[in-house]
Amino acid sequence: MAGNRNFDVVLLGEPLIEISTTEPFANGTSSVLGVSGDVVNAGAAAAAAGASVALIARVSNDELGDAVCERIRELGIDDTYVRRVDGQQGVYFLHIDPKGQRQFSYARSGSVGSQLDVSDVPVDVVESAGAVLASGITVALSDSARRAVLFAARKASTFVYDPNFRPRLTTAAHAADFLREIAPQCAVVVPSAPGEIDALLGIEEPLAAAAQLRDWGARSVAVTRGADGVTVVTEDGVHDQPSVPALDVVDQTGAGDVFAGTLTGRLAVGDDLVEAVGLAASAASLSVGGRGGTGLIGSLEQVRAHRDSVTA
Repeated sequence: MAGNRNFDVVLLGEPLIEISTTEPFANGTSSVLGVSGDVVNAGAAAAAAGASVALIARVSNDELGDAVCERIRELGIDDTYVRRVDGQQGVYFLHIDPKGQRQFSYARSGSVGSQLDVSDVPVDVVESAGAVLASGITVALSDSARRAVLFAARKASTFVYDPNFRPRLTTAAHAADFLREIAPQCAVVVPSAPGEIDALLGIEEPLAAAAQLRDWGARSVAVTRGADGVTVVTEDGVHDQPSVPALDVVDQTGAGDVFAGTLTGRLAVGDDLVEAVGLAASAASLSVGGRGGTGLIGSLEQVRAHRDSVTA
């Protein structure tokens, strides 16, 4: 894929080394090294959903960066626009208990990925993309990353934004301010309920949250509600997407990223929003059956079969 400048989906963000364990953090605990991060999880899902995908990012110019790029390519993500930079590769540590609950610890302050900047964004690639996806995690990494996301959103023909609010990275007030600033650029915003919309908007009810985001300028909103499904609001009305029950719950890491990536991928290849949301809900449901952010990324055929088995 090297040299291609026309992609269905382009993502901006920070790939991370993932070190995961099923035991509590302690000296001598055994672990598994992987590659994850919200942008990797979402990109993998978009590629599995049938989209051609490119990543705009910075990773370290060392063996960890080699591992990141190798895994990105394995997942079907083009790494042409991933810059190799001297410095610290971002890492996170993940403890997964037997019920799939998670404990995170991050080592990403000052990482090369957090130095993402407008200069990293190839304008022609972004302008020609079917859709561009970014999240609030990237925005919260640094002022330069924030500017890069806003720049890409303004250049994109279709921009999808996942607020992905993380209190360890930023305050609710700062995240809400950026959400309001970027909403007019958004074809779709994909917040979660109840916690995220309450924190950022002071609203617990999904329809009211969607109305607020549309008032701010977002064209469409898909509010994910966990086991209660997804509320989709567009200029044409409201659609309630029922939940797609998981076959197995091993690890919930990255389920929201898989939802956003699948939705963006399917929009980029021509699905309408309601169809894209249905497939995204199914992909996210499958993903919790694997360990790590990309432990189980279902193929488009598997995602469709899973959705159809529930709705039949």
